[in-house]
Amino acid sequence: MMKTRRTLLLAGATAAMMSVFGAPAFAAGQISIIVNDPSNPYWFTEGEVAKAEAEKLGYTASVGAHKGDTNAESNLIDTAITNKSVAIILDPANADGSVGAVQKAVSAGIPVILVNAEINKEGLAKAQLVSNNAQGAALGAQQWVEDVGDKGKYVELFGAPSDNNAQTRSNGYETVLSQYPDLVKAGQEVANWDRTQGYAKMQSLLQANPDITGVISGNDEMALGAIAALKEAGKLANVKVGGFDGSPDAVAAVKAGEMQYTVLQPVAVFSKTAVQQADSFIKNGKTGADTEKQLFDCLLITKDNVDKYTAAFTLSE
Repeated sequence: MMKTRRTLLLAGATAAMMSVFGAPAFAAGQISIIVNDPSNPYWFTEGEVAKAEAEKLGYTASVGAHKGDTNAESNLIDTAITNKSVAIILDPANADGSVGAVQKAVSAGIPVILVNAEINKEGLAKAQLVSNNAQGAALGAQQWVEDVGDKGKYVELFGAPSDNNAQTRSNGYETVLSQYPDLVKAGQEVANWDRTQGYAKMQSLLQANPDITGVISGNDEMALGAIAALKEAGKLANVKVGGFDGSPDAVAAVKAGEMQYTVLQPVAVFSKTAVQQADSFIKNGKTGADTEKQLFDCLLITKDNVDKYTAAFTLSE
């Protein structure tokens, strides 16, 4: 997303977090930051917050993107090794497929801190910092029922199956929605966290189920795609849509009344904390955390409180 000014929703962060830091006279080493796709404002925020914190602590920092491709991820890890990075902050591309890349970095003596998504192996990464997706999904589903009601047909847009977050959120939704027997899931489609795919899958779901009253989505981008399809079909007024991430476009949609809510992931908080734990490990051999896996609770943004979050947690650059 190339813009001279970009509004970013930063959970639990203040403007001070992203103030401009002068370059250190003597860099403490290179920290390589690898995110998914910075065209998505969520991942852009993840990378930029981590970079700013690394530079604040005296490191040089670079941000690369694998875009969900494990081969690209592996190449970025190779580059970090070649550049003698002192730590890697990684949002893994695949819960299983990224294990080898992490192992490669660890074998080269580089500590890896994972953010946003997990890998299916413990003991390799020094820390895995993620949103409490089950808690956030339950929070969203409860609000979704309030908006949609306790009866009717709905559909679900599911994220990338290679990312454990997709199933965790879907399970969280199911835990709540299964308590309402008159709420019937009429369909579910995988849209891989993508707005364009969300739009296309919503069109298909609408053709098969023209009488739905709600859409529950694994992230904001898919939800925004669904909203575009519903608008085009003239059905948005009668269909309630819920999202997950707290992205700027989703917040704007909540404010406009087009999206009922979004679940805000504290991406700025765990991205900053990941760099701090990497710094601690570099200096002391310990992250300072009690456990490898660390969960950060999500927050709910609705039309009732959207102004508070917009005012408190947005920045322009």
